[in-house]
Amino acid sequence: MKVARALSLILPVLLLPALSACGGGKSAQPLSAEASNAVKPRPGAPRETLARAIDALFTDPAVGETRAVLVLYNGRIVAERYAPGYTAQTRHIGWSMSKTVTGIVIGMLVADGRLKLDESVPVPIWQRPGDPRGEITLRQLLQMRSGLQHLETAENPSDADTPRMLFLDGRDNMAAYAEAQPLSHEPGREWRYSTATSVILADVATRTLTDSQDPAARRQAMNDYLHSRLYVPLGLTSMVAEYDAAGTMLGGSMIHATARDWARVGEFLRANGVVRGVPLMPSDWVGWMTSPSPANRAYGAQIWLNRHDRRAPDELFPERGPADAYALIGHLGQYVIVAPSLNLTLVRLGHTPDNQRAALRARLGDIVELYSQ
Repeated sequence: MKVARALSLILPVLLLPALSACGGGKSAQPLSAEASNAVKPRPGAPRETLARAIDALFTDPAVGETRAVLVLYNGRIVAERYAPGYTAQTRHIGWSMSKTVTGIVIGMLVADGRLKLDESVPVPIWQRPGDPRGEITLRQLLQMRSGLQHLETAENPSDADTPRMLFLDGRDNMAAYAEAQPLSHEPGREWRYSTATSVILADVATRTLTDSQDPAARRQAMNDYLHSRLYVPLGLTSMVAEYDAAGTMLGGSMIHATARDWARVGEFLRANGVVRGVPLMPSDWVGWMTSPSPANRAYGAQIWLNRHDRRAPDELFPERGPADAYALIGHLGQYVIVAPSLNLTLVRLGHTPDNQRAALRARLGDIVELYSQ
C-alpha cells in the first residue's frame, strides 16, 4: 500500500514533461538571447513579460514585419530591438507620422506670432473676393475639417487625391493641386482625413517663412527653420524631409528618421513641447493638439487619440489603454505612442498591411497595458 501511494504521488510529476510535449500542459518557450538582451534592467514593467511582448512583434506573422521597437519609460530607453538588416542608425519613413511633425512646425509659427489659429488661412487663391475657401481657418485644417473635396483613398487608386497628388498629375506642385480642390461641404462641419491637407499646412508654413516662389529658396527657408527650431533643440540628427519640385515639404507623408529620433519627437510631445526647460511652442499647444476634434473624438490636430468615435474606426486601443494616450500613426504600421500618465513612449516601425493592423494594435496594447498595472 505504501509503495502504491508513493507511485501515485511521483508518477504525475514524472509525466509532466511528456504531457507538456503532447500539448497536455502549457509551458513558456525559453526566450532567445536577442529577446532577453533587448530589455534593460528595471524597465518599469516585468522584465521577462515585456521581453516576450516585444518578441511577439518580431515573431508573430499575424502582425507583419517589425523592423524596430523602442520603449522609453521616464525618459529612459528601457527596451530597444531591431530586425536583421536594421540598426539604430537606419532611417525609417514616417508616412503619416510626418503630419504630426508638420503640426509641431505650425505650433512653433503660432508661438512666433506669425500664424493665428482662427484666422483665414493665407492661401492666395482662397483670398479672391467671393471664394468660400477664404472662410477656412488654420484650426480647421489642423483638425482635418476644412471642408475641401479631398479623397484620401478609393477602390481605384488613381481616383483618390493622395496618389494623384504624390505620384501623378499633382506631383510637381502638390500644394497647388491640394489647394485647387473645391469645397465639398461647409468648413468645420465634417471630419475627413487628408494627406493633401497636411501638404497645404506645409505650404502655409513655407509661405510664412519666405515670399520667394523659387523652389530652392522655399526648400532652404523650411530646412533652416526645421534645423534651428526642431532638429537641433531636440537632437534629431537623422531627421530629413522630402520636398516636391515646387519646394514644398511633403509634410503629410515623407519625413524620415531613425527609431530613436522618432522616439525623441514622442518625448518632446510628452514634455508638452519643452526642451531643457525652454518651451518651443505655446504652453497649451500639445494639450490642444491632443484634444478631440469637434468632428471626430478619436482625432486631435494632426495626431490620433486613444478614444472611440462612431465616425471612424479605432486606430489605437481605447478599450484597454489610458484615456490620455495619443499617437503618431503612419501607413503600414508606423507608430509612436505616447502615454503621459504612464510616463511612456513606444515606437514600432515596420511593414504591416491593413488587414493585419488590428493584430498589431493588440500587440502594442499588450505593451502599454504592462505599464498600466
